[in-house]
Amino acid sequence: MTSLYVNWDINSEIVNIYGFPLKYYGLLFATGLVLCMFILKGIFKDENLDKDAHESLFLYGIVGIFVGARLGHCLFYDFDYFSQHLIEIVLPIQKNSSGTYHFIGYAGLASHGGTVGLIFSLYLYSKKFKIKYLTILDLIAIVAPLGATFIRLANLMNSEMIGNPTTMPWAFVFKQIDSIPRHPTQLYEAVTYFIIFIVVFSIYKSDKFQMGNGFYFGLSVTLIFIMRILIEFLKINQSDFEEGMSLNMGQLLSIPFIIIGLFFVIRNLKKTT
Repeated sequence: MTSLYVNWDINSEIVNIYGFPLKYYGLLFATGLVLCMFILKGIFKDENLDKDAHESLFLYGIVGIFVGARLGHCLFYDFDYFSQHLIEIVLPIQKNSSGTYHFIGYAGLASHGGTVGLIFSLYLYSKKFKIKYLTILDLIAIVAPLGATFIRLANLMNSEMIGNPTTMPWAFVFKQIDSIPRHPTQLYEAVTYFIIFIVVFSIYKSDKFQMGNGFYFGLSVTLIFIMRILIEFLKINQSDFEEGMSLNMGQLLSIPFIIIGLFFVIRNLKKTT
C-alpha cells in the first residue's frame, strides 16, 4: 500500500529572474481569474449587460479579493506577528535575522477575507456601473467555485494547507514538510469546488431561477463553505492558537457565510413553490 503514496516535492518557483520569483501560486491564481472572466463574458452577453462593465470587473475583482484575503490572513491567523510588522501587510517583503528586508511575495492569503473583500468591491462596482447589486453577486457566484478550484491547486503547489496523517492509498507525502503520508486536502477542495461550479453553472443554464434575486450567490456560498467546514476536519491547523478548539478559525468564519447563503436559497425556493 505504501508504494501508492504520492511523494510530493514540487519547487513552488517556476523561475527566478534577478531575485523576483515566478511561482506556481501566482500563475494558477491568474489562470483561474482569466478563465472566470472568459466565462463571465458569455454570461454578460446572455444577460445583455454592458461590455465595458465586464472589462472593468477584472480590476474590481482582483483588488477586492487580494486586499480582503491579505487582511483576513493578517487579522485572523497571524495577528500577533503582523501587528508588529505593519509594513509587511502591504508590501511583499520580510525582515530577516540581520534586520534587512528581502522579497518573499505575499505569503498568507485567507479565502474568507477574500470573499468579504470581493463582496465589498462588487458593491462599489454595482454603484459605478448601475447594475443591481444582487445581479452582480449572482454573476460572480456562478464562476467563483472555479476560481476557488485554482486557488486550492495553487496551495497544493506550495505544499501548504496540508492534511492530517492518513494510511489511505492516495495519501501525499509532502517532502518539504515531513515524511508522513497525509490527506491531500487541497485536492479534496479543488475537486469539490469544481463540482460545485458545474452544478451552479448547470442550474443557471437551465434558467430555472431568475438572475438578480441572490439564488446563485446563496447556493454557491452555501455549498462552498459547507464543504470548507467538512474538509477542515481533515486538515492540520494553520495557527497554534487553534489547537484545542472544537472548530478551527476557518470553520468558525464559514458559519456566517452559510447562514447568509441559506437565507437567499430558501427565499428563492419559496418564490418558486
